[in-house]
Amino acid sequence: MSLSESTIPLDEEYRDTLEYCGRTFHKYSLETGTYFAPVDEEEIERLELMHNVLSKVFDNRLIFPPMVTLRKILDCGCGAANWAVDVAEQYPDCEVLGIDVSPHMLPEHPPRNLDFQIDDLNARFTFPGNSFDLVHSQMVAGGVHASRWPSYVRDIYRVTKHHALSKWSSRYLNALSRRKNPRAALQMAGWMGSAGFIDIESKLITLPMSAWPTEPRDERIGRANRENIKELLATASLYPLTEQMKMPIDEYEQLISRARDEAGDPGLKVGP
Repeated sequence: MSLSESTIPLDEEYRDTLEYCGRTFHKYSLETGTYFAPVDEEEIERLELMHNVLSKVFDNRLIFPPMVTLRKILDCGCGAANWAVDVAEQYPDCEVLGIDVSPHMLPEHPPRNLDFQIDDLNARFTFPGNSFDLVHSQMVAGGVHASRWPSYVRDIYRVTKHHALSKWSSRYLNALSRRKNPRAALQMAGWMGSAGFIDIESKLITLPMSAWPTEPRDERIGRANRENIKELLATASLYPLTEQMKMPIDEYEQLISRARDEAGDPGLKVGP
């Protein structure tokens, strides 16, 4: 089943348009109060202009943070698909799906790895959980009902893949927080000031988990830290996760194996 088959498409009637003050509008969007902007050539040109402006604002970065290993991307409210086209071209081995309530501004000849689905963002997502490596949602405030936002964000969270490192971190911190303060370092400066220390300097230093960085010094540090992280993931969490959190040992071993793989994957880089 392709990604586009994982949604419930709108009926043919939702392709209807109407003319108003010399502009073409999407009939379904107006009747339901979903979207009030035109869907004609003038709007396509404006959306392209806006995309170019935003590209300048973001220094031509399409994705934050940079990711290398992308397999499936969802673009919510893709409009004229400017962003989706750029991403599909930049990641030719990645499957990109753009969804929008109107089909009238979509390009006729998209990249081979870009597919489209007519879908209303105000309806609950029907994609299975953990379907996408990345979900993009930009400039959709005019198309999402006020009451829909909480469930919309939950839908995005549900269909976005939860990586093993994130799962390991959240479960480990949850287990540790029962008796410890794993973020004590972030409060240390305040505690020292309260205790009477003066001239306190607090600095957050990024420590790469693997040889991700491009700077030679940081790359050497990351390479040296790789084996430490590989062992730390298991040794620090074995008892807290399996005994305190009652995680089955086979599930724990699978989690550690996946987390170790991800720790060395530059596509899952964390930090600057």
